Amino acid sequence: MPIVKYPRATEPLWHEWDRKAEKCGLRHTVYSVNGDQYTGEWLGNLKHGKGIQVWKRNRAIYSGDWKFGKRDGYGSYSILDPVTKEYKKVYTGWWKNDKKCGYGVTFYPRAERYEGEWSDGLRSGWGRMYYWDGSMYEGQWLEDRPGGQGMLRLPNENRYEGGWKDGKKHGPGKFFYLDKGQLFEGIWAADIPKCGILIDFGRVEAPAPTQYPIPKV
Repeated sequence: MPIVKYPRATEPLWHEWDRKAEKCGLRHTVYSVNGDQYTGEWLGNLKHGKGIQVWKRNRAIYSGDWKFGKRDGYGSYSILDPVTKEYKKVYTGWWKNDKKCGYGVTFYPRAERYEGEWSDGLRSGWGRMYYWDGSMYEGQWLEDRPGGQGMLRLPNENRYEGGWKDGKKHGPGKFFYLDKGQLFEGIWAADIPKCGILIDFGRVEAPAPTQYPIPKV
């Protein structure tokens, strides 16, 4: 009786078709079921390299680096202004694992702006924040709030230099009342000065000095 040799079992043919259909290296435009759109480079069916993502729901755009399907590297994120119908940048800087990480600039409503370091999507490290009322904080950040050493300058040029914790003045610090020509140096806790000394500081040049100078001890 003749021996019949059957072909060795192989993986299904559709696996080979999938491999041939994989997007790798080249630029492709792909539309999702929900209307989102991506145009850029791929690796193994994952966004990888340079690319532009457009989200249909909020009309947002990300343009920059991708790594294995996530924003990773340098890129900018913009949203559509409902009034002007033009795109305005929200964040430009570095990303890691789909979150802000490293140095970047974020633009907030009311013309507020943060320039500095990020970690896991939060302001962490050194940074400078410009607020809508004209004040500015420059110093260390921890988990999206001032934490460590920093300086807060108010619109009238008065400023605080010293320690911060959970976004509040905390620890040794100095408050320069330049409008009155005085300096308070002491210890703060949760934004409240607990103890310290108040001295005249440039009182002669101050625009609105106190009526009576502090006597020297």
